[in-house]
Amino acid sequence: MTVWSEFVQEAPKIAALFSSRHKATDNLCMLGTVRADGSPRISPIEPRLFDGMLVLAGMPNTTKFKDLERDPRFCLHTATIDPMVGDGDVKLFGAVTDLQDKQVHARFAQDLFDESGFDIRGEEFDHFYVADLTGASCIEAADNQLAITIWKPGEGERVVRK
Repeated sequence: MTVWSEFVQEAPKIAALFSSRHKATDNLCMLGTVRADGSPRISPIEPRLFDGMLVLAGMPNTTKFKDLERDPRFCLHTATIDPMVGDGDVKLFGAVTDLQDKQVHARFAQDLFDESGFDIRGEEFDHFYVADLTGASCIEAADNQLAITIWKPGEGERVVRK
């Protein structure tokens, strides 16, 4: 699997579009997880790019994190309101790893505080989910044509036009 810093090297176009859409929506994305009964769940989330990692963090004890604890697979989709996808959109696929490193947690909390003023410094993290990416795609529309860029680890990006 691939962590964010490796993904940026292997899929620069998709990574750049993700970063652009992520920033444009105040970090809001939609997270797809698998419920206990096997059905899908879609939940809002504000993932953070931190220390070369894509971190799926948020309020503890939510159903989305219970889903990830049970089944680490996910799909992350940038939020969009434009049905013509004029600004593009991105889907990331993978599985999370629960990184239990208190020093990383402390740096993450300080970074979050420095950037947003939200203070979770000194708090314990039940889970600290880091994305390991197994695939990604982005869509861009221009001149009545869709450009779909697809990435898989070790294969680089390829573009399909429709």
